[in-house]
Amino acid sequence: MPKVADFRNTAFNRVSLDASGKDLGRKVYWKLYAIENLVRILIHSILTAQIGGDWWTTAADKALQGQVISRMADYRKRPWHSRPGKHEVYYIFLSDLNKIITPHSHLFKPHIPDIDTWIARIEEIRLPRNIVGHMNWLETVDRNRIDVFYADLQHLVAQLATDPTLTLTIP
Repeated sequence: MPKVADFRNTAFNRVSLDASGKDLGRKVYWKLYAIENLVRILIHSILTAQIGGDWWTTAADKALQGQVISRMADYRKRPWHSRPGKHEVYYIFLSDLNKIITPHSHLFKPHIPDIDTWIARIEEIRLPRNIVGHMNWLETVDRNRIDVFYADLQHLVAQLATDPTLTLTIP
């Protein structure tokens, strides 16, 4: 398969634009989808084990809770649209996920001893994730960063799946 080039660096051509979008979706977007949702599952599972099922009201700061209440209200006003999910954790962004993990890192350490490294790595992919989320092209270094993060996160989840003190559950 020939290498796909960023459509923005050529004269307008609908075929090039389509090829760019398909390449981005096939190689990057699905990994970001998996990463964000795996991080949500890890947060939910670990905080449920450490705090309990109502972890959201304890672990999310009041400002974040307020933002989520507002976002959920927007969806309730437009019931014909799809909703992000049932749990509040689906109404927050990747950067917000770190806002939950960071102040509660001590609760993650029994399961993920190097949680501070993971917090930094989540922050490293935040900007490339935003590029993809806004349907733009990534440089090779950012694609590679996402590939490595995805592979490492898969390994972490496999390890955590064998932790007898933790049940991975979907929020």
